[in-house]
Amino acid sequence: MDFEKLAELLYPHVKETPEDVEKRYPPRTLPEGAKVTRFAPSPTGFVHFGGMYQVMIDERLAHQSGGVLFLRIEDTDAKREIPGAAQSLIRTLARYHVEFDEGAAEDADGNIVDRGPYGPFKQSERKHIYQVYAKKLVSEGRAYPVFSTKEELEEALNADKKTENKTKDWEAASEEAKRETLENRSITYEQAEEHMKNGDPFVLRILADGDGEKKVKFTDLVKGTLELPENDEDFVLLKSDGIPTYHFAHAVDDHLMGTTHVIRGEEWLPSLPKHIQLFRYLGFRQPKYLHTAQVLRLDEDGNKKKLSKRDRGAKMEDYDGLGYPPESVIEYLMTLLNSNYEEWHAQNPDRPYTDFPFSIKKMSTSGCLFDFDKLNDVSKNVIARMSAEQVCEQITAWAEDNDPEFFSCLKRSPEQTKEIFSIGRGGKKPRKDFANWRDAKTFVQFFYPEYFRFEEMPEGKDGKEIASVLASFLESYDPADDANGWFEKVKAVASAHGYCANMKEYKEHPEDWKGSVGDVSEYIRVGLTGRKNSPDLYTVMKILGREESERRIRLFMETVRSES
Repeated sequence: MDFEKLAELLYPHVKETPEDVEKRYPPRTLPEGAKVTRFAPSPTGFVHFGGMYQVMIDERLAHQSGGVLFLRIEDTDAKREIPGAAQSLIRTLARYHVEFDEGAAEDADGNIVDRGPYGPFKQSERKHIYQVYAKKLVSEGRAYPVFSTKEELEEALNADKKTENKTKDWEAASEEAKRETLENRSITYEQAEEHMKNGDPFVLRILADGDGEKKVKFTDLVKGTLELPENDEDFVLLKSDGIPTYHFAHAVDDHLMGTTHVIRGEEWLPSLPKHIQLFRYLGFRQPKYLHTAQVLRLDEDGNKKKLSKRDRGAKMEDYDGLGYPPESVIEYLMTLLNSNYEEWHAQNPDRPYTDFPFSIKKMSTSGCLFDFDKLNDVSKNVIARMSAEQVCEQITAWAEDNDPEFFSCLKRSPEQTKEIFSIGRGGKKPRKDFANWRDAKTFVQFFYPEYFRFEEMPEGKDGKEIASVLASFLESYDPADDANGWFEKVKAVASAHGYCANMKEYKEHPEDWKGSVGDVSEYIRVGLTGRKNSPDLYTVMKILGREESERRIRLFMETVRSES
């Protein structure tokens, strides 16, 4: 067959050649060793934690090497696309400080626009480019049309990433399927011409030249050396609407955009033989591949399972609602990416994660385990290092979006809010009370009248006794006292009521006393905060002010008297 003639029959409107396209996408000029990576999500939903895991690898490899990170929107599956999903993922990634050098971006009006010379960065806008290379493959006898029935066409149009990456086994195929493929391969020019005259739609398939019985060695930068079967499947390149499958778009786009490293999940390994063949057919230099292990979780029985989209923490928006600072999530991701990150960070607590020498060699080949307890530990440390100003800014922003009543409390007196979150902050051993802003609310809400209540009560003590001790405390209380003077008065009140003012002495002979100064402090603490655990009492009283402090303690005195 005259393949060039067939190519012209199928794509008469395509006048450009691959050489013309290449001129618009010249090779990048970058420093030696610089890597070009991309994040290429489909606008079909939220940003998954696993996607965030991968984009962090993209970002570190590119920027650590002085290279380029770009964002490409793979919107070739119109049926599954969700309106506004592309804008949402761009905002989510920006919130987590992922900075793209090029790619799809959102303008002031909420439209997706191109930033950089290698666009368009939406695959739906690159249809003409794919057809140029499709025509080339047909002209070389490496691709052929399949004119389908309506049922077969519907099946092809419904192809998406979930089905495309499931490689069919030629040997396991039915004899009928094999025969059909051979018939399609042997289509004549006259048959194709007749179909085109009738306006019949067609899909374009690759003419595979591999032998599924043969293995080829391939080196993955995470998995190491692999043996893969050659591709012997005539998979679809272009669907009947001219839109490419993931396989074809990946090869064309990553070549033209200069991608040097492709980072994606290990579920794409079965498709790798297809991509190796495509790059060879097209004459493109193959990028390096990193197939990352799955993000796992433990189920109720302690078994490892893939973190699915229904699991808590799978959606990046989950962390916004729970109030985890973006810095905490990034820090946690770094502990999953490289096994030595925690050790490095312990030695360099004040340095940003961008200073860490990220290494592919330190990545897990078997899967990383998602653990909320570990995230909480990491986040407590991150928040503990924040200044009061940073905490106030972030918790106020979180409350505005998630807790309007609490937001009104925080905004009522910004200065008081800052004082509250300054407690125990700074120094060599800052407090690590909470891991997220939702938890932070439970730690500080007693400061606000809207939330104040007596949640806990002293145990084993007579209410009249407690009220008597607190009455003496109020008589001695002077807001002008410093912290030492304040505590000396607490000890004096304790002694006057038969409580030991010296904890060491009390532990040696507890039977000689009603209790200790610690019991007196607990009475004051519960009266002021409604709970047995709270920040420094002296500071709490300074923030509440004399009037509110005395009001609460007197209310507590009435409460314990009535219950005695």
